[in-house]
Amino acid sequence: MDAWAAELDLGPSGYRQGMVDSWRGANHARREDYVAEEMPVVLVYNDKPHVVMLATPLDLYDFALGFSLTEEIVKAPSELLSVKVMPRAKGMEVRIRIPEQRFAELTGKDRNMTGRTGCGLCGAATLEQAVRKPHPVGSGLCLDADVMTAALAQMRQKQTLNQLTGSVHAAAWLTPDNGIGTVREDVGRHNALDKLIGTLARGGCQFGAGCLLITSRASFEMVQKASVVGITLMAAMSAPTGLAIKLAQECGMTLVGFARNDNHVIYTYPHRLQHHQTIAS
Repeated sequence: MDAWAAELDLGPSGYRQGMVDSWRGANHARREDYVAEEMPVVLVYNDKPHVVMLATPLDLYDFALGFSLTEEIVKAPSELLSVKVMPRAKGMEVRIRIPEQRFAELTGKDRNMTGRTGCGLCGAATLEQAVRKPHPVGSGLCLDADVMTAALAQMRQKQTLNQLTGSVHAAAWLTPDNGIGTVREDVGRHNALDKLIGTLARGGCQFGAGCLLITSRASFEMVQKASVVGITLMAAMSAPTGLAIKLAQECGMTLVGFARNDNHVIYTYPHRLQHHQTIAS
């Protein structure tokens, strides 16, 4: 393991590359391999560390904005007064400046400092922090199911980092007229979503005018984060959880699971996804 780690060099796009010994049955080959990068990223608000997340060190400005919005630390992109990304010996530090009023409100939202890669709620100190009151979403759009199916078929080729490494999640934004316009990737599914929301918010996105596609399961924190910014339709390639379905029902979001190939299951508010064939009862 030590030799493996020493032989890999950090790449410019969130991955490491190096030579590995590959075996298929009795066949051996020495070849170049790519692995996704994962490192601690500490978010520091007004000089006070708030949380450390394990993440892929890409698009960290978008991550800072998306996390700040979906965790309701700020109410609008303009409240992120400055963001500085600073490499450290063992990870990355993102120094964020927000208005003093928002920082004062953040005092009651302190987290235990460590958030693992697969956990969007790690570090929440209370049940009230973890399970927040859902945000009602608007009426949103009605989307042709064929448009969603076609976009899902394109997802793999849009995931450039996953094509190399095979180990990262993606969150993508689909609009009826433009298809998939933006994709963000990360080793953590919730990090990928925060990065996507951050870059869309910077561009003034109307979150009720599109559909969120995610390559992971639809867990509770994914629905919660999406609802904060007003996303009305989310399609996950894997399954939803029971708590995710409950939250989607409460906030008015259309939640789709097992969305791959020509198949999908609609769990809440099916009226937003239009089909051309009669669905058997």
